[in-house]
Amino acid sequence: MKKVFRIVLIVFFIFLFLGTIAFLYNKSQEKPEIYDTKSPEITDIIKKTVATGSVIPRKEIQIKPQGVSGIVETLFVEAGQMLKKGDKIAKIKIIPDMINLNAAESRVERAQINFEDAQINYNRDKLLYEKKVISEADFQKPSLAFRSAQEELKSAKDNLQLIKEGVTSKSGAATNTIIRSTIEGMILDIPVKEGYSVIQSNTFNEGTTIAIVADMGEMIFQGKVDETEVGKIKQGMNLQLTIGAIEDYKFNAHLEYISPKGVAENGAIQFEIKASVELSKEHFIRSGYSANAEIVLEKREKVLAVNESLLEFSNDSSFINIETEPQVFEKRFVKTGLSDGINIEILDGVTKEDKIKGEKMSKIERMKEMKRKKEEEKKNKKKAN
Repeated sequence: MKKVFRIVLIVFFIFLFLGTIAFLYNKSQEKPEIYDTKSPEITDIIKKTVATGSVIPRKEIQIKPQGVSGIVETLFVEAGQMLKKGDKIAKIKIIPDMINLNAAESRVERAQINFEDAQINYNRDKLLYEKKVISEADFQKPSLAFRSAQEELKSAKDNLQLIKEGVTSKSGAATNTIIRSTIEGMILDIPVKEGYSVIQSNTFNEGTTIAIVADMGEMIFQGKVDETEVGKIKQGMNLQLTIGAIEDYKFNAHLEYISPKGVAENGAIQFEIKASVELSKEHFIRSGYSANAEIVLEKREKVLAVNESLLEFSNDSSFINIETEPQVFEKRFVKTGLSDGINIEILDGVTKEDKIKGEKMSKIERMKEMKRKKEEEKKNKKKAN
């Protein structure tokens, strides 16, 4: 009995030893790698470049005081309001310069004295002329002096009123203390408030901006293109604008301007471009919206293409691996055409029926692929029956 038990134990250990060796051997063997396969497809290849920028009004005007400095007394409008040409924007209260004011008042006083003296002489000589004591030629001189003194007094008073109020009695409604819009459009911004001091625009000073007015019915895209792409674009090209603030809608635009001079930005040369935007009645574009413009450089319609990641390169040649038998691949050189960065046009070397070696599949992906193939086989059998 002991002998039989010993023999069984020895046999058990032998089988255990052999099983362990077999397990370790199988584990040490590399499992065959399985690769996914892709087929070429017929598609459109569009090569684009993207310009970043913003949408702004074509006509944007800064309204500044002309010939008058002072304090904003009244604002007649608010930002966002529509204006017509000549509409009132603000009224400026003049703070006169004391030196000029003193000189103007002194001039009025002198003119008043001269006028009173001329008036006395005129009235006296007029009586003498009416009594025919003096001739008409003698009366003409005091008459002329009286009219000149009268005009000088009026001019001095107008000058004083102009310094104080910015308007004269003979100018009527015409005054530079009322700031008016010079174009028809919308007020984008009013940088000042009532009580702010403003300076007139002149040769030495650009002046204080009272309001910014723009025609919102005519908008342009203003952006920049890299020097590597600027040679491929030309005036008249169509653009598609994507505005960040307006989702799910693309605006058409037409390229109007390409700057002849580049500007260095972040180590690259950028060229400014401008394009007229086709507006939509359904969407209101605010000034300064950021936007991206897609410019179509080249286009191929309905061509054979593959994913660019499937290509491999050797020296100056490109090739792909074609499946000849299940999971058996051979290298085949191809001739390529236009690429959009994702798909690339295949001019020669591949047909639509070829299967191209793709990425290595993981265990989970292999199981999914096997399951998919089994389901396809079942469907095919059902159709056959």
